[in-house]
Amino acid sequence: MYRFNPLDFNPKAASEMLGLAEANYQELKKRRSVRDISSEVVPKELIEKIIMSAGTAPSGANKQPWTFCAVSNKAIKTQIRTAAEKEERESYENRMSEEWLKDLAPLGTDWQKPFLEEAPWLIIIFRKAYELENNVKSNTYYSQESVGIACGFLIQAIHQAGLVTLTHTPSPMGFLTQILNRPANERPYLVLPVGFPKKAALVPTITKKSLYEISVFYE
Repeated sequence: MYRFNPLDFNPKAASEMLGLAEANYQELKKRRSVRDISSEVVPKELIEKIIMSAGTAPSGANKQPWTFCAVSNKAIKTQIRTAAEKEERESYENRMSEEWLKDLAPLGTDWQKPFLEEAPWLIIIFRKAYELENNVKSNTYYSQESVGIACGFLIQAIHQAGLVTLTHTPSPMGFLTQILNRPANERPYLVLPVGFPKKAALVPTITKKSLYEISVFYE
C-alpha cells in the first residue's frame, strides 16, 4: 500500500494559465522531425535529464514498463544502422503498398538512414510486456499506452532541451533486442536519434490540422 501525501499543487490565475498554455503551444509549434542531425557532441548529463523527464510519465498501476537505452558507442550505432537499413530497404522495395510509397514521396524519405550513425545519441525505447525478476513473471498493465505516453514526454523534453530528434520505427525491430542484448520481456518500441541539427538542415514545408479538425467539443 502506498502512502498518500498532500498534492503539491499551486493554483494559478486564469490569465496566467492561458498564457502558459499559449506559450507551450507556440514553443511546440517550432518542434520538427529532423533527419539532418549533426555529430556534434551532446553531454551525457543532458541525455540523463531528458530520460528522467520521460520517466515521470504516468503508467498502468505505476509499473513504469519502459527501458530507455541510450547509445553513443559508434560501433553499436553502426550495427543498428546496418540492420535498420536492411529492413527499411526490404520495406521500401517489397513490403510497402503503392499508396504508402506515394504518401511518403513528398517527404523525400528512402531506406537510407545516415542519422542512425551521425547523431551523437540514439535513444531506443523498449516496452516491458511483463515484469521479469529472478525468473519470476508478473503483469504490466496498459504497457503499449504507457510507453506511448512516456515517448511523448521524451520527445517534448528533447525539444525543450534545445535538441532535435526523429521518430524512427524500422519494421521488424527484433534486431534491436539482439544488438542491445535486451531480456525476453522487453519489446523494441521506438528509436530516437538525438542531437543538434546540421547547419544546413532542411525540413519539409508542412501544415498541421486546425483545432476543429482534430477535436470535438461537447458543451
